[in-house]
Amino acid sequence: MSRTSRTTMRRSRMALIAAGVLVAAAAGTATAAAPFGASGATVAHASAAAALVDNPYDGASVYVNPEWSANAASEAGGDKVADEPTGVWLDRIAAIEGVDGGMGLRDHLDEALTQKGSGELVVQLVIYDLPGRDCSALASNGELGPTEIDRYKTEYIDPIAAILADEKYADLRIVTTVEIDSLPNLVTNAGGRPTATPECDVMKANGNYQKGVGYALDKLGDAPNVFNYIDAGHHGWIGWDDNFGPTADLFKEAATTEGATVDDVHGFITNTANYGATTEDNFSIDDSVNGTSVRQSKWVDWNWYTDEQSYAQAFREELVSVGFNSDVGMLIDTSRNGWGGGDRPTGPGATTSVDTYVDGGRYDRRIHLGNWCNQAGAGLGERPQAAPAAGIDAYVWMKPPGESDGSSEEIPNNEGKGFDRMCDPTYEGNVRNGNNMSGALPDAPVSGKWFSAQFQELLKNAYPAL
Repeated sequence: MSRTSRTTMRRSRMALIAAGVLVAAAAGTATAAAPFGASGATVAHASAAAALVDNPYDGASVYVNPEWSANAASEAGGDKVADEPTGVWLDRIAAIEGVDGGMGLRDHLDEALTQKGSGELVVQLVIYDLPGRDCSALASNGELGPTEIDRYKTEYIDPIAAILADEKYADLRIVTTVEIDSLPNLVTNAGGRPTATPECDVMKANGNYQKGVGYALDKLGDAPNVFNYIDAGHHGWIGWDDNFGPTADLFKEAATTEGATVDDVHGFITNTANYGATTEDNFSIDDSVNGTSVRQSKWVDWNWYTDEQSYAQAFREELVSVGFNSDVGMLIDTSRNGWGGGDRPTGPGATTSVDTYVDGGRYDRRIHLGNWCNQAGAGLGERPQAAPAAGIDAYVWMKPPGESDGSSEEIPNNEGKGFDRMCDPTYEGNVRNGNNMSGALPDAPVSGKWFSAQFQELLKNAYPAL
């Protein structure tokens, strides 16, 4: 099936409903949140039925990774969340077949068929192995060098695409989160900016991020039941004027290269593996204190957004304005942005100054918005749910809670993952986090490995509370 015909099918679904192919109301943006599988919308088992929905999460349950679930259930109190759906990270070529006896992609999809039963089910995959991956952070560097775009295509994307295209899995709704922490780096961490790194300058010059993302969108999107979502950073990364529009333009460039078109993009995801609060209720970007705008506070620092939801909704409009389809949806990763527990503010801070007002009221208790590694004090956020707000397809736990962001000290490994000082709790920072302390938890393992102490902290500080 061509991409054009797939788009035509999706956009003509109302006619199919009228003809009896679909047996329930069309899936759209709901006005109230619903737990996965609870909306009542169902899709008949017609050919490529999974492609005929605007929001893949509507009316569907979501795959629970049994490997993550077992880790969570083994922790004290972890049984309360062990049945929540999380993303499956394909973070190296070997992960496609499975590493050290673990589940590979087909194993997960086969298990998803079992979990699906007679209903609809979403499987969430994280596509994450670009050449020169994550050029601004050593902890998540990958196995492929900056020039190995051909290996990325033939050894990584092509095998994944072949598996997803298997007719056996045609009734699954497969959500792919495409290459987190990649394209935004080319805007914020390259090109002579104070925040630039030599690695990001290399990737900006060779274009392999755009080529890799475009190739992935095109090949993965060939399966009519695959829904591609591009990673869109987060409000504390892209929310400034000089980042906002250029990032949207760069996404359009990537989505129209290597055979891809905007029809290969179902939506975007924000806050993946990050900590920004879904909503900040105790202060607004429009507030001022003694005549000083909240934007001038040290925390907001002239950003236009104070939380992920307002950023995601606004960035969606920007993406449509540069040429993406008007029905693109947004996902927000809420796996670690709850910020509950005893330190959660219950109202605005004192109006002594704009900083006391913001710092006393903000839910996000990080030292600086630029801190990203194993943050102390974080908690589980909103539980995964479909259509929680206008333009938002779902809150998701794409980052599996309890899996480390990176090691607190150098740990030799064969996964290409380096030691990043932002994961060291003694680190005093750099220009990308305002030269502040890292805020990281101690004794962390290599990224992706189970981190019991972090998981326990996430449980303790969950909001809504468990």
